[in-house]
Amino acid sequence: MLKNYYADLHIHIGRTLNGRAVKITGSKTLTLTNILQTASSQKGLDLIGIIDCHSPGVLEEMAQLIAQGSLVPLADGGLRYENTTLILGTEIEIYDTNCHGPIHVLAYFPTITVMKAFSDWMSQHVKNIHLSSQRIYCDAKTLQQQVAALGGLFIPAHVFTPFKSLYGKGVRQSLTEVFDPAMIDAVELGLSSDTEMVSKIKELKHYTFVTNSDAHSLGKMAREYQKLYLADANFVELLKALHNIDNRSISANYGLHPLLGKYHQTVCAKCGSHVQDEAKLCLNCGSKQIIKGVAKRIQELSSDHTTERKRPPYIHQVPLDFIPGIGPKIIEKLLAAFGTEMDILHRVTVLQLATVVPQKIAERIDLARTGQLYFAVGGGGVYGKVQFD
Repeated sequence: MLKNYYADLHIHIGRTLNGRAVKITGSKTLTLTNILQTASSQKGLDLIGIIDCHSPGVLEEMAQLIAQGSLVPLADGGLRYENTTLILGTEIEIYDTNCHGPIHVLAYFPTITVMKAFSDWMSQHVKNIHLSSQRIYCDAKTLQQQVAALGGLFIPAHVFTPFKSLYGKGVRQSLTEVFDPAMIDAVELGLSSDTEMVSKIKELKHYTFVTNSDAHSLGKMAREYQKLYLADANFVELLKALHNIDNRSISANYGLHPLLGKYHQTVCAKCGSHVQDEAKLCLNCGSKQIIKGVAKRIQELSSDHTTERKRPPYIHQVPLDFIPGIGPKIIEKLLAAFGTEMDILHRVTVLQLATVVPQKIAERIDLARTGQLYFAVGGGGVYGKVQFD
């Protein structure tokens, strides 16, 4: 029987169990065990993609958890931890003479054995296999072919952000300049865009959109995620959902309102002032260091006509810790009362919330989860802010 599952497929590991850095900018508490425990008992995620599983230290930890019985390999791919399935992934940086990178991409594999084989292959093409998001010294299509040969999934990551993305720098007008379009399984939108914004980019109409957190800390997990319609939480079912096979699908995307994204609007990199999209220098400080906003970049790529593909709803949902007045103590009270963040965001009524937190906070949570808030726009690496009154 098919039912809904919640999934965040882009979560980093900050450190291994022995303290070795994996994602250098990631939190030290962002360990494999902490991610699994938080995803299952606090976030309420049914499916997570950890995208640093190529690292030998992470592979070793997963093997230990399997030997202990904490992680259970699934017949259809993935590793089950309590109520959550781990999908083994990796984030890779492409930069070759054809693509004018850097471009980040995601690849996912069904088993630890297959991920180990990919890690062994990748170690021949990167300088440090232990670290996250390493630059690979081969062209994009060679990488795609290797992922496909191992039965993996290939997804360009946060494709509109100004740095390290497919479209971000403005030098590429088409994904065909870099990738084999037939070997892309989905496209990750990123925090500063949504389905409606990109609906007029013709070459994307063939692909399913995924919305993920790109979490560098435990708290940022599930700030964006999707609801999948599956028979079970495993790799094969995820593949079917991305390609709409056997009625499997993404039934909803949940993400920050684009105005909250930290690269939505064009700004001056030096002083942070908002500037007009076509401006060559900042009127405030005179700097020429202008960071083009995602909104402007998408406009440049768009045609005059909306693509015909019907897509699932994109729900502008503000994470609890983005809402003014909600800090760690209130979140702790809510979790103690209602279970997980998915319960709070999807299953608990306003009346129930008000039995635990002040009415004003309960109402703010409801406005946040139904997309009825106002925002100060973000840009230049600074998140937008929720505004009341």
